[in-house]
Amino acid sequence: MNKYLDFKDAVALSLDIATTTDLQEIVHIENAIGRVLAEEIICIKDLPSFNNSAMDGFAIKATDAGKRLKIVKTVLAGENVDGCLGADECYKIMTGAKVPDDADTIIPIEDVLDHKDGAVTIKDDVVKNACLRFKGEEKASKDQLFHKGEIVTSGMVAVLASQGITMLSLYKKLTIAVVSTGNELKEPWESADADEIYNCNSYAIISLLREKGLEATYTGLIPDSLEQSISFIAGLKSYDVIITTGGISMGDADFMAEAFQSNGLDIAFHGVNIKPGRPIMMGKMEKTFVMSLPGNPLTAMVNMHLFALPVLNKMQGSLSIYHDIDIAKNVKGFKTKPGRVNVVLGTYRHGEYEVTQNNRYGSGMITVLHDSDCILVTDEKKSLISEHESVKVIRFNCSYTKDHVDIFN
Repeated sequence: MNKYLDFKDAVALSLDIATTTDLQEIVHIENAIGRVLAEEIICIKDLPSFNNSAMDGFAIKATDAGKRLKIVKTVLAGENVDGCLGADECYKIMTGAKVPDDADTIIPIEDVLDHKDGAVTIKDDVVKNACLRFKGEEKASKDQLFHKGEIVTSGMVAVLASQGITMLSLYKKLTIAVVSTGNELKEPWESADADEIYNCNSYAIISLLREKGLEATYTGLIPDSLEQSISFIAGLKSYDVIITTGGISMGDADFMAEAFQSNGLDIAFHGVNIKPGRPIMMGKMEKTFVMSLPGNPLTAMVNMHLFALPVLNKMQGSLSIYHDIDIAKNVKGFKTKPGRVNVVLGTYRHGEYEVTQNNRYGSGMITVLHDSDCILVTDEKKSLISEHESVKVIRFNCSYTKDHVDIFN
C-alpha cells in the first residue's frame, strides 16, 4: 500500500488548513502595487463625470447633417459652456471637453467636407451620438469598481486616482521565515570545501517570493541537531509562515518533523506521492503555517510552485489562488514513470512545450531550473507524453486565478 498522500489530496488539504490574514493597514496607492485589497472599492464619481468629446472636431445636432454650420464658440477641455446654439450653428470642440447640452453628436475634424471662414460643412451620413462619451457610461456612481481580495495593479491605480482615492486598506504582508538545515551547508560568503555545499535554497526561495509580491526573512541555518532544531524553531513562532528546506526525509540526521512536533506542530501531511518532492511536510503550529520542503534545490523550488504559492496567495487574502494553466503542444515525446505523479520541467514558447533534457535530470540538479520556465504534471497512470500531444503547463511566471483547473496531463 502506498503510504504517501495522493497529490490532489495534499494540495486540497494544504489550502484547507490555510487561513487568510485579518490584519490590515492603510497604504498610499503609490506603494500599493502587488498588494491585496482588504476592502471593496465603490465608484464615487461617474466615469466619465460629464458628457465629453472623444475627438477634436465639431459638436452638432445630428438633425443638421448635410448643412453648412456657423461655428459660434470653441469649447476647450476644462470649460463649462452653456448651450447657445441657434439655427444652423455648431461648436468647435477639443478632445475631453464637456459637450454643451444642446449638442448630441461629434464630427471629427478630418470627417467634415470643408472648414473655412468660421463655418463648416457637415456630410450627409451622420450617426447620432458618434464620438460622444456619455456621463457614467464606463462606471456609474455606486457601481462596484474592485473586490476585496484583488491584487492592486497599475491599471487599478489609474482608476483609483480618477476617483480621488489615494489611500487603500490592504492586507498586511505576511511575515515569512525561511530556514535551511544541514551540517554540510555553508553560506555563499563563506569558504566551502569540496565536500561542503553552498546554501542556495534560501536565496532562491526568497527571490521567488519577491517575484510574486511576497517578502521573507532569512533566519539562518539549523545544524543537524534535534536539540538545536527544537530551540531554533521555538524562536520563530511569531512568524505567519515558516518555510524550511532539508532535514525532512527519513535519514538519521533528519530532525525537522520531530523538532516541529516538539514545538506543537499539527502535521497535515508528511509525504506526497510525487516525484520530485515526495518528502514535503505541511501543518500548523498554533497560528504559524509550516512548510517543510526537501533539501534538493530543484525539488524545493518545484514544491514552492505547486504547493507553497497557492497557500501563500490564500493566506495573503488574494482571490486568485490557483495556477492559471496554459495549453501547449508537446514538440518532443518523452517517458514518465507510472505509479506516481511526475513533475516535468520544460520550456514554453509560442504555444509549444519542450521537455528539459528529455526528462533525464536529477532532483539534485540546479542549472535545469534556469534552463526551464514551466512544469507539467502527469497523473499516476501516465507513462508517455507523445509528440504533438496537447499538454497543460504551469509557467513559472504564471498569473493566478479564482477558478480551480485540473493541472493533470
